[in-house]
Amino acid sequence: MRDTAFVSPDQIRSWFAQAMSDMYRTEVPLYGDLMSLVAQVNAQTLQANPALAQRLQRNDERARLDLERHGAIRVGTAAELATLRRLFAVMGMQPVGYYDLSVAGVPVHSTAFRPIDEAALSANPFRVFTSLLRLELIEDAALRAQAEQILQQRQIFTAGALQLIERYEQQGGLDADQARQFVAEALETFRWHGDATVSLPTYRALSQAHKLIADVVSFHGPHINHLTPRTLDIDAAQEQMQRAGIDAKAVIEGPPRRRVPILLRQTSFKALEEPVRFVGDGGQAEHGTHTARFGEIEQRGLALTPKGRALYDALLAQARD
Repeated sequence: MRDTAFVSPDQIRSWFAQAMSDMYRTEVPLYGDLMSLVAQVNAQTLQANPALAQRLQRNDERARLDLERHGAIRVGTAAELATLRRLFAVMGMQPVGYYDLSVAGVPVHSTAFRPIDEAALSANPFRVFTSLLRLELIEDAALRAQAEQILQQRQIFTAGALQLIERYEQQGGLDADQARQFVAEALETFRWHGDATVSLPTYRALSQAHKLIADVVSFHGPHINHLTPRTLDIDAAQEQMQRAGIDAKAVIEGPPRRRVPILLRQTSFKALEEPVRFVGDGGQAEHGTHTARFGEIEQRGLALTPKGRALYDALLAQARD
């Protein structure tokens, strides 16, 4: 097969990001409401600030404004993470960075799968923050062994996805039909399932150890726990969320509002309590709930030099004192 027949990884990533967005809006209708709200705020901001609109257009950022910036998932085993690396490679996404969240009391370590060169980032900057559960941090030995056994029994990838990953690796790419099929198959890994793989007592035991452990171990796969679009005015978006009756965080995370925004500011609606069918006795489902999935928005400001960041941190500490 000639290389010219292959779809670019950037195009596959764009198809995948759009498919994931569509799926998440269907699964979490409130996220669709959030996307509409953000689009409205962005349109109003651009209308009120022609210079900003011109700058975005000049820097080729306008077309990307309505694209989600990132999503987040959690996996249970090193083998799952290894296959995810191969899956994301089909879309031109590489693991960047290492984050040990155990220092914050969260039993995972993480990386971000993302495009890494300027052209790929310009085409579509979508990244997936991916966390791997650290089973060794479950203190209860019996519960740790049970969680490991549960995870070993599941398969989070479809047979079709695995076949197309292998074909990509063998051929060096996928043609249009294969790429479309790959997106459809890959999407299944991240789909929400309202039926758990464990009983309600097991879920509660896992949740007591840590809610994130229950989220990873109790379900068929690494469902998306949030997606994040970009807003040009997060303060206006926060106000609109509250007016619309969306249960938003009380405060925006990150630096305070400035004439020239810096660093990253984020807010979100709180995680939803969703109905779940747990494994019951005699094959009968036992009904309960699970809380994990939410919708986030971000406003990206200027990066700081090391000197500027040191000054910012010093002033922030001074304000807190």
